[in-house]
Amino acid sequence: MRRRLVISYLLLMVLVLLALETPLALTLATRETDRVRADRLADATRFASLAGPALRDDVVGPLGGELASYDELYGIGAAVVDRDRRTVTESATWEPSAGTAAALDTALSGLQVSTPDSVWPWVRDPVVVAVPINDGGEVLGAVVITTPSERIRRTVTAWWLLLAAVGVLAVVAGVLLAFGLAGWVLRPVTELDAVTHEIAEGDRGARVQHRLGPPELRRLATSFNHMADAVSDVMDRQRAFVAHASHQLRNPLTALRLRVEELGPSLTDPEGRVEHQLALEETDRLAQVLDALLTLARAERTENERVTVDAVAVAASRVAAWEPLARHRSVALGLVTLDHPAYARTVPTAIDQALDALIDNAVKFSGAGEEVTVTVRRADGGTVLEVRDTGPGLTASQLGQATERFWRAPEVQNVDGAGLGLTIVAVLVDASGGRLAMRPGEPRGLVAELWFPAPETVPEAAPPTVGLPAVGPSAVGPPAVGPPVAGVGTGSGGPGQ
Repeated sequence: MRRRLVISYLLLMVLVLLALETPLALTLATRETDRVRADRLADATRFASLAGPALRDDVVGPLGGELASYDELYGIGAAVVDRDRRTVTESATWEPSAGTAAALDTALSGLQVSTPDSVWPWVRDPVVVAVPINDGGEVLGAVVITTPSERIRRTVTAWWLLLAAVGVLAVVAGVLLAFGLAGWVLRPVTELDAVTHEIAEGDRGARVQHRLGPPELRRLATSFNHMADAVSDVMDRQRAFVAHASHQLRNPLTALRLRVEELGPSLTDPEGRVEHQLALEETDRLAQVLDALLTLARAERTENERVTVDAVAVAASRVAAWEPLARHRSVALGLVTLDHPAYARTVPTAIDQALDALIDNAVKFSGAGEEVTVTVRRADGGTVLEVRDTGPGLTASQLGQATERFWRAPEVQNVDGAGLGLTIVAVLVDASGGRLAMRPGEPRGLVAELWFPAPETVPEAAPPTVGLPAVGPSAVGPPAVGPPVAGVGTGSGGPGQ
């Protein structure tokens, strides 16, 4: 943008300079030529007055001496010719030029003539002046003066160079002024663009300085800051509401479950006992949904704080944590990793929680005898963690909906889960500057890949790599049998989205 503005200013200035200096340059050349021409015409007229008696009496007299003195003093050749074009007398340096014949024709017809009209720096022909010699209305001959144009060309060239220098200085000053003006105008726009990217990347506290640039852009910056404040406030209120509502609902939900449990001993009807058990299961499911909402609210509130973690160590710890549940469900849970650390730059606990959600679903929906493999490798300048299962997988249309909140595949609506796990994974990966990609496995199953950027510098010693993730067994400690409480059924390893 700045380059285009400067080019526009520069083009306008060049056009203005051309419009002003071109006529001035032509005027200077014409004025210098007219000054010399006027002097030569005056000299030729004086010589013509002296040449009249000489031509009439056929006696040169003092005319030859005048021409010689004139030539010696000014270095300008002159000649006197009669009506028959015979040279009566001439100075020592007199030489006819290309325009002499035409000038004599005009002078012998009784008119004064001078050529050319203007002397340009590239014109080398001399200035020719011819004046008729009259005697009582009769043309007896003509006086011709040829003036070298070198001095005129030097003068015109000097003027033109001066104009060019002034133009160049004006252009340089204009360019500097244009850069300053463009910077003054575009500085708020540039800062607005940078702040917009910062906000899009998660820094909701970034704001534009509203005292830069023209008044219109200052008003725009102020309006943008007001809009950013309003949007940030709305998002904070929304997330706070979700967190507070989820937290406040846990107490009455816990009380409700206790009351439902107390009803158990008083039920004697078998059908009532079944309904009682179903009610308890529904309260457990509601507790799981509340836990997932709390986790999602915390994940979305995560700012741009990044930490460096060893993805190999994190993956090993999460596979070890989920191994008892996988073994209980007869699912082979394996780890394929590097023999050295693979560092990644993420928000705190992002890899922990993402792997918990993905492994949870992969184990849950793979079924007895299937396999779940967690792989850690380097790719594209970062670290990739892949969770591959051999379960039923997802269709192409279901993959597009998998990260939507509360979405679950139609065939698993009755399976425990809240449908928020992949949403949490997507939020954490995005906040870390990474990527989440899912695709069908071969020959069946689902492959979920997490890519995280590598740190600029590798730490000398690995920092703590595991925190207290809000999803999966590390959050609540899964039992040896049965699913974990927080985020159950919310990962990306199978159709339980």
